[in-house]
Amino acid sequence: MTEHLFTPIKLGQLTLKHRVAMAPLTRSRAGQPGNVPTPMNVEYYRQRASAALIISEATQISQQGQGYAWTPGIHSKEQILGWKAVSEAVHAEGGHIFLQLWHVGRVSHPVFQPDGGLPVAPSAQPVPGKTFIINEAGEGVWGDVPVPRELDIPGIEAIIADYRKAARNALLAGMDGVEIHAGNGYLLDQFINSASNKRNDLYGGSIENRARLLLDVVAAVAEEVGADRVAVRLTPMGRFMGMGDDTPEQTFGYIVARLNDWKLAYLHLVEPMMVGTVLDQDTDPRWDTIIKQLRNDYHGVLMLAGGYSGETAEQAIAAGRADVIAFGRPFIANPDLPARLLGQTDLNPADGNSFFGGDAKGYIDYPALA
Repeated sequence: MTEHLFTPIKLGQLTLKHRVAMAPLTRSRAGQPGNVPTPMNVEYYRQRASAALIISEATQISQQGQGYAWTPGIHSKEQILGWKAVSEAVHAEGGHIFLQLWHVGRVSHPVFQPDGGLPVAPSAQPVPGKTFIINEAGEGVWGDVPVPRELDIPGIEAIIADYRKAARNALLAGMDGVEIHAGNGYLLDQFINSASNKRNDLYGGSIENRARLLLDVVAAVAEEVGADRVAVRLTPMGRFMGMGDDTPEQTFGYIVARLNDWKLAYLHLVEPMMVGTVLDQDTDPRWDTIIKQLRNDYHGVLMLAGGYSGETAEQAIAAGRADVIAFGRPFIANPDLPARLLGQTDLNPADGNSFFGGDAKGYIDYPALA
């Protein structure tokens, strides 16, 4: 069962011992003030260093990029030092870690924005969803997302510069590389999808224009840190936070073909079977077809995430559907997940009540195998 899942693979500058990666997982436990990683966060990642590759929780590239309470950043000296302690702990255990670069775009709230302004987006459209904010009492509550303001060209250029700086900061923090988060309904995904991008300039309209911001960001980040230290995460056919595209096969096919222009570390796709990704997977057969299409289109290492078990992960790799599988919730409750999958050992159940916010409970107290 584990013949393929536990075969080494080259990924950018790294040689991974196996193919069980840790997916990016927002846990909302950054230190305050300043959204700075703490010793508790260091321990959390250290415990999970047996992953072939850890992809950090989504990390905002700027204050403007924040959309949820208690999430970490990579734009201040204190944040860089906090993440440096994380990377040093992971490396000391023989692990590898990429930092996921995040700008939420319109999925935010004035409480997070500089000077209490509106969140930014490709277009000023209502957002169907809520975000996790901090109220006046300092408590985490769900708040409505306001209609955002449309970015102008100087604003877009400033964000590209923020991505470049964040990638540089990630390497200063000792990270092995960065993953550009271009899915799940956040800023880059908002530009990609026709449902959220109603612009009529260079960054809207055609597929080429809607993909332009992502490709501009990839170019800037690759120039800054080297393409073999850069990855991209996409959610084809995503529906979260009002996403949707008229021609997803063509849109994401174009993007993946263009990503081949760089020899990136890997491409990370979220399977459409994930909750919130497709409206109804039983009546939309494209959810499987588009993954197979993009697998064929992409020339490099392909990572997939999407509710995999050890058995289905092995099947996906054996069939050539993916090269690496990213596990999310299983890694929350099982810090030693690779050993458990290798030994086909029972998994600890995850406590959903402690996924977001809180203290060590449900964070660093899950037991490893004796």
